[in-house]
Amino acid sequence: MHPTMTQRAAPRDPAPSVRCHLIVPCAGTGSRAGSAGPKQYQPLAGQPMVLHTLAAFENAPAIHTRLLVVSPDDPASLTVPAGVTVVPCGGASRAHTVFNGLQWLLAQGMDPFDWVLVHDAARCLLTPGQIAALIAACEGDPVGGLLALPLPDTLKASCAGRVAATVERSDKWLAQTPQMFRLGALHTAMLPHLDHQFDGLTDEASAMERAGHQPLLVAGSAQNFKVTYPEDFTLAEAILRSRP
Repeated sequence: MHPTMTQRAAPRDPAPSVRCHLIVPCAGTGSRAGSAGPKQYQPLAGQPMVLHTLAAFENAPAIHTRLLVVSPDDPASLTVPAGVTVVPCGGASRAHTVFNGLQWLLAQGMDPFDWVLVHDAARCLLTPGQIAALIAACEGDPVGGLLALPLPDTLKASCAGRVAATVERSDKWLAQTPQMFRLGALHTAMLPHLDHQFDGLTDEASAMERAGHQPLLVAGSAQNFKVTYPEDFTLAEAILRSRP
C-alpha cells in the first residue's frame, strides 16, 4: 500500500503566503531526444514544445512572475506569451540554470518568503488543474513539495547488465515537476553546492532534502512525463491533439 500524501507532512503554517513565481529552465540541449537542436524548441502539435509548457500556466492566478531561463547563446527566436520574461542566464546544468533564475528573482527584490515553482520545459503535458492541486497542497506547508507518482512497475537493481535484486517499491515515487518551495529557502539549500557545480542535485527537492527538509508528495499524473527520447514526441503529440 502506498503512503498517503500527508503522512510525512510537518504541521501546516496557519498564515501562508500564496504569492508564487515560476521558473522554467530552458537552457538544456536535450541530447537524448535525437533532435537537430534543443528538444524544447522542436515542433509539437503545431508549435514549439516549450509553448505548450508555458500555456499551462497562463491562467494560473497565483503566479506573479513567469520566468523562462534560456542559455546566453540560445539559438531560438521564440515569441513567448504575454507576461513571460525571458532571461538569458542559463547555466551549464539544469540545477545551475534554476539557481541563476533564483538569483535573478532575488535581485529584482522578490520576497524570499514568496513561493517559487520550478517546472521542466520538456514536461509539456502539465494541466492547470495539476498546478492548482500542487499550490493548494503546498501553500500552507512549512517546506513545500512536488508532484510525484507512486512507482507502478517492478523495480530492479542491476550489476554488470544483469538483475542483482528486486527492490521494494511500496515507498518509491517518481518525481515530477512543478516543484514548489520558498524562494529564499530553495536558494539557501542550493547555494552550498555552487562550488561543486551542483553535483548530484537532480531536482529542487534533492537540494531541500540535503538541507534537512522533507518535501511533501502531491499526487501527479502519468501524462505529466518528461519528453526525453524520440518516441516520447509521438506520444506527447497524440495526447496534445486529443485534448480540447
